[in-house]
Amino acid sequence: MTASEIIVQQAFDDASDFFDLTEKQHQQRLLRLANILYCLTDLTTDYYKQLASLDNCPLEFRLAVKLVESKRYVLKLNRPLLVGVVFAMWGEHHRLNQKSPLNPNGEDSLRIKIDQLNWITMGSMVDWHLYPVDDGCPHDSAGIAKEILANHPDKHRVSVLRLADKLPASAGPLKDLASTDDSRKGGAIILGCQQALSDKADCVVYTDADSSVHLGQLGLLLKPYMSENAKVVLGNRKHPDSILVKQEERWGVGIKTLRHMQRMIGRAIFSNNIKDTQAAFKLYDREVIRYILAKPSVYDFSFDTDWIFAAMKGEYPLLTVPFAFIDSAAESASLVQGPTTTWYTLLSGLATAAKLREVDHNHEMVRIFEDHIHSHEDLDHIIDILPEQLEGIPDGDIGNPLIFAPHELEEWLVKRK
Repeated sequence: MTASEIIVQQAFDDASDFFDLTEKQHQQRLLRLANILYCLTDLTTDYYKQLASLDNCPLEFRLAVKLVESKRYVLKLNRPLLVGVVFAMWGEHHRLNQKSPLNPNGEDSLRIKIDQLNWITMGSMVDWHLYPVDDGCPHDSAGIAKEILANHPDKHRVSVLRLADKLPASAGPLKDLASTDDSRKGGAIILGCQQALSDKADCVVYTDADSSVHLGQLGLLLKPYMSENAKVVLGNRKHPDSILVKQEERWGVGIKTLRHMQRMIGRAIFSNNIKDTQAAFKLYDREVIRYILAKPSVYDFSFDTDWIFAAMKGEYPLLTVPFAFIDSAAESASLVQGPTTTWYTLLSGLATAAKLREVDHNHEMVRIFEDHIHSHEDLDHIIDILPEQLEGIPDGDIGNPLIFAPHELEEWLVKRK
């Protein structure tokens, strides 16, 4: 073994198989490991990837390899690039603050994001600006963010926005929002993107308020954007090269039925092998953002699929990339509002966007959904039951109307209700 390989082997053996988003020491340890691997320039990224693919590879080492791959690409870029990073805040008062006995789920997420963006862009031609947007948070997430930034050395690189300050709007993409009550994340993301475009950002990256996505992975999005001319880059947690650390399953067995409906309604998306529509790690070129915001169709957290539909309608080149995601479940909105409320919003928004964007979709399935599913309570009847037609089928067959046709699904829904 070479001297570098010996160092890597020791780092591999010492790496932890556990990562806690609430522990700052874990974040710091990960970056130290990534720096060690990055500086061993005689070892290729492919060499690290081979080690990361081993069954016994510790989680921390696998995460570090993603960061090394990302940073090595970012430092190769030879022209200036301004990236706007946008996230929405609602009920983020715990995760924004540091962990303490009284705040066990604290992630210090705003400071962590700044540290991660500084790490990935240091010494490069990439600049960044962060846009945390309060979506009408009852706990004043914007106020908390501003207090955190008050004495922060990078406060000039962060613009904290409040959606309520911009509503009602007489024109523009927010004109159909009467108040923040009509927004569930989508309105806040739109406002953040508007400000990023006004600030001359070349592209916008959308993420979540928590620390589930390490922003040191920015280079994974920039590579297809800069090298392959993709105007939209979507993170894909379902890719075999992704790292997905998920908490316990949040749904009942009936989730398979909902996914079957989802893939028929969103046929244009899912037939293009885009399976992870809700991943909070996406990049949109400024031109695509302008096109999308000319007429948004939804303002809740189903906006992801509306934006993907719009990009397809506009024929913008779109690619997906694997990345690392560690679920921040304890403060998740889907837990607060419940699984059927989450899925009702996703499906109704998908149906609305499919029709308004006039993209390919299963019209019969949309009609059935609108005729029979009027609230999350209708989904309560089926979330814990699985039709026999869907039992045991592989993931690739979910959404195939030949397996479970819309009219058969309609008959089953009528019986269940």
